[in-house]
Amino acid sequence: MHEEALDAGLRSRFREADESPGLLLWQVTNRWQAAQRAALAPFDLTHVQFVLLASLTYLADRRDDPVRQRDLAAHAATDPMMTSQVLRTLEQKGLIERRDHPGDRRAKALVPTEAGAVLVNRAIVAVESCDQEFFGPLGPNGGAFSDALRLLRDRGAR
Repeated sequence: MHEEALDAGLRSRFREADESPGLLLWQVTNRWQAAQRAALAPFDLTHVQFVLLASLTYLADRRDDPVRQRDLAAHAATDPMMTSQVLRTLEQKGLIERRDHPGDRRAKALVPTEAGAVLVNRAIVAVESCDQEFFGPLGPNGGAFSDALRLLRDRGAR
């Protein structure tokens, strides 16, 4: 029976692992995340902390109504429970504040602190530089790559 298991092998529709878009995406994502971790290390931010702080700073500047946790999680496409945990950490670091929401007693309004806005605006330079270097080999295909990523992202949001 042991020999039968060895002979079975992997029954994939792909002859080679490099033909699997899912595996390729996984491998590229891991490399990109490692590059982002290195870029964000000097700022004492994880990538998800950066994304939530940057998203909050972006939304707070563009909306008339206060940003709620659910608004932020939807914008960043993050799990609401994980978002809550990360926001607690950002609050402990003095980078965001939770204030009473003027129109909803059950909700809190999220606001980046001055220190949070300064830090995220310094960090975004490193993040965008990292992205430019990482995705640079795509050359003129970079726009089409971003279009393809948006197509996949938006398809999954339905």
